[in-house]
Amino acid sequence: MAAKRRHILATILSSILLSPLLLALLMTNAIAQEDIVDRLQKGIDAGPLKGLHSVVSIADGELIASAYFEGEDERWGAPLGMKTHSPYTRHDLRSVTKSIVGLLYAIARDEGIVPDPGTSLYSQFPAYEDLASDNSRQKITIEHALTMTMGTAWDETLPYTDPKNSEIAMENAPDRYQYILQQAITGEPGVQWNYSGGAAAIVGKLIARGAGKPLDEFAKENLFTPLGITEFTWIRGHDGEPSAASGLRMRAPDLARIGQLIVDDGMYKGIQIVSEKALANMLKPRAQIETNFQYGHFWYLLGPAEKPPVTAAFGNGGQRLSLNVERKVVTVIFAGNYNQPDDWQVPVKVIEDYIVPELRKAGKL
Repeated sequence: MAAKRRHILATILSSILLSPLLLALLMTNAIAQEDIVDRLQKGIDAGPLKGLHSVVSIADGELIASAYFEGEDERWGAPLGMKTHSPYTRHDLRSVTKSIVGLLYAIARDEGIVPDPGTSLYSQFPAYEDLASDNSRQKITIEHALTMTMGTAWDETLPYTDPKNSEIAMENAPDRYQYILQQAITGEPGVQWNYSGGAAAIVGKLIARGAGKPLDEFAKENLFTPLGITEFTWIRGHDGEPSAASGLRMRAPDLARIGQLIVDDGMYKGIQIVSEKALANMLKPRAQIETNFQYGHFWYLLGPAEKPPVTAAFGNGGQRLSLNVERKVVTVIFAGNYNQPDDWQVPVKVIEDYIVPELRKAGKL
């Protein structure tokens, strides 16, 4: 079957009168793509890559892998059944959404429409007078929200089917922002990293307020449209607010464009969409999760704190946007292993066992 597909591909390419050298180059790339697709499919069939939906990897502008598979999927927890994924399929990003919010905050800072990170967070919400006037909360800044070090209670270790999970409780609350801000003080801000969808939601609100429009509209005008991204969905909660914690749905190649924007220092087709300075601030290690595992402004940083080689965004189910800024490598992985404690294993295996060897063969690592 593979040999037949290669023969057909060669016939099509040669029929458009390409030069022998160009034809050979295109055939080599096409065969390499077909080979990695076949190997990934075998990994799915054998079990280690069960649930894998999509893989896109680009190195220094060169396509390394583009693969799409069948698999059961969801839309923000609602089953969609078996889907045939493709470059045109929108997919839940889940918590990769938080990292996009971090990027939107960087863009908003460039535009001067959001307060600086050092600003008191509670001072930005004077409507909650009792909270804004609470001296114990005055030390909590926007920086602490961006780095998930607010020092307030938040628990997403419970299943997302459990109404006691803090993100679900936030979504069900009459006022999500009051719910976030009223959480009990658990420690000094800036000391302990604690995973929090509420932190992303409160920063998303600051962006929307500064822009004078909903978060998804700001994203469309200032990030997606400039990148040529026309197809996306930002799911809204029952209160009509776009979910800054987990509600974004995108196509894999479009998420790769966002990754490419970051590794290209904020430039796209000669246009500076976000400044290098704002990106550097976003990707600076600021909170330690564990050894060689840092956190910036809603982005994970893997490796030595002095200069982490890998920047990443993670999402429930095995969603991953992984970047090597220095090598200009962008990898997007979508999967359907939602709410499974080992959902991280598929993207790690794809990167370590499939993408890294391809990058080495191509001389990109």
